[in-house]
Amino acid sequence: MDSAKLRSLYERVKPKVDFSSIRFHKDQGDSIAVNSGVLLPAEILRDSGAMVQVYHKGGTGYCATSDLSERGLKSAFDKAQDWAESNAGQCVADYEKLEMPHPKGSFRSPVEIMWDDVALKDKILFLNQACEAATINDKIVDVVVTAWHNRSERLYLTSKGGEVYQDFDRIFPTLKVTANDANQTQWRTNGGWANVRQQGWEYMQESLSIDSAKQIGEEALQLLSAPNCPTEKLDLILAPDQMVLQIHESIGHPLELDRILGDERNYAGTSFVTQDMVGSYQYGSELLNVTFDPTIAKQTSSYAFDDDGLEAKREFIIRKGKLERLLGGGVSQFRAGLQGTANSRADSWRRPAMDRMANLNLEPGDSKFEDMVSSIERGVLMRTNTSWSIDDSRNKFQFGCEWGQMIENGKLTDVVRNPNYRGISANFWRGLTKVGDQDSFEVLGTPNCGKGEPNQAVFVGHATPPCLFSDVEVFGGE
Repeated sequence: MDSAKLRSLYERVKPKVDFSSIRFHKDQGDSIAVNSGVLLPAEILRDSGAMVQVYHKGGTGYCATSDLSERGLKSAFDKAQDWAESNAGQCVADYEKLEMPHPKGSFRSPVEIMWDDVALKDKILFLNQACEAATINDKIVDVVVTAWHNRSERLYLTSKGGEVYQDFDRIFPTLKVTANDANQTQWRTNGGWANVRQQGWEYMQESLSIDSAKQIGEEALQLLSAPNCPTEKLDLILAPDQMVLQIHESIGHPLELDRILGDERNYAGTSFVTQDMVGSYQYGSELLNVTFDPTIAKQTSSYAFDDDGLEAKREFIIRKGKLERLLGGGVSQFRAGLQGTANSRADSWRRPAMDRMANLNLEPGDSKFEDMVSSIERGVLMRTNTSWSIDDSRNKFQFGCEWGQMIENGKLTDVVRNPNYRGISANFWRGLTKVGDQDSFEVLGTPNCGKGEPNQAVFVGHATPPCLFSDVEVFGGE
C-alpha cells in the first residue's frame, strides 16, 4: 500500500466540511484444506477499496467505493456530503458537537514467517501430515485440516492531518476429526472456532503438531464409547476454548453500547444491560475481572487505533464483578454520555465502523487447575464449543460442547459425550467460584463474529483461563 500516493490523492478530493475521513483497505484471504488426504479447491481473495465519512452541519454521511481514482473518490465524497446535509438536524445526536480524533500512528502484526514466504507444496505437505496423524484407525471416517490466512492493510486519513497505517496478519488452523461406530458418530476439533491468532505460518506449526493431531483423533474415538452426559445440577469447569464462547455471548454482546442504545434491535435483539447499570451493577462474583485489552501481542484483535481513529488502550470493563464501562466507540460514547473503549470497527471497506468486541479478556485468578478439580465433589469439565443458543436480550442461554469429563471426589473420571449446560447471564457469572491462574491463561479468539445489517463478520480476541461455576444445569443430548 503506497501511503504517500493515497495521502496525496485524499488531499486533492477531500471536501470542505466540518470533518472528513477516508479508510483505504487492501485485503488478502487464502484458504487451503485437505480432506482425508484429498486436496480441496483453494480459496483466494484479493480486494481493495475505500470508505469515506463526512460530518457537516450536524449531519453525517458515508459512501464506499472500489474506484480509487481521483474521480471515483470525489464522487464518493460528494454522495457522503449530500447525505450529511440531508440528515442534518434529524440525527440521533447533534454531530456538530462531536469532536472526531485526528490520530497519528501505526501497527503491525508480530509475524515471524510470512504466509507468502512458504511454498504451496510445503503448506499442502504440512496439512497432509496432520491429516495422517489424526487418522489413527478405521473408525476415523473423516479428517479435515485447514489453513486459513487473512491479511488486511488499512490506511486511515482525516481532514486535519490524522494518519494511521495498520497491517493485520492473521492465521487460523483448524482440524476436525469425525469418528463412527455403527449408529454412533462423534467429532473432535482442535478448539472449534477459538484458535485464531495474529501471527504468521509459525502458528500453524505451533498449534497443529503431529502429537496434537493424534490426540484429537484419540479423543474422537473415546467419545464413541462414552456414556451420555448426565442431567442434573453440577459444578462446572469450562476450559478456555469454551470460555471464549461464554465471554463472547453473555458479556461481550450484551455490553456493546450501540446494542444498548437500540441500534441492533431489528436484527439481533437488545440487551438485558441498561445504561444506568454502569458503576453499580454486580455482573458476577468478585472473582470476575474483564478487560478490553488491545495490547496483547499475537491476540487476534490487538491494534493501535480503531476504525474511527480512537487510540486503543487497556480498560477494565468489569472489576471485582462490578460493571465499570461499556463497549462503545467514540460516536456511541458521544450519544450516550458514557465512557467506552476504542472498539469502533468495520470488517471491510464496504462497511461503516460500529461498536464491536475486540480483545475482551477474562483476567487470570490464583487457582491452579488441579486445585479447581480437587475442590469438586461431583461436577463436570467441558471443552470446545459445538452449539450455542441465546435469547434476544443476551440473557438466557444454552451451550453445547464437544467434550465432557466427569469429576468425582476431586478427580477427573469418565469421559461423557454430548455435554450441554444452560443458565441466565445475570445469575451465571455470580456463580463463578474459582478462576484459573496465569499458567492456565490462554490467548484465543474467533474469526466470525457477526453483527449488523448488512452483516459484518469480524475477528474477536478472548484470552482466558479455565473457570469453575457452581450449581449449573447440565444435561446430555443426542
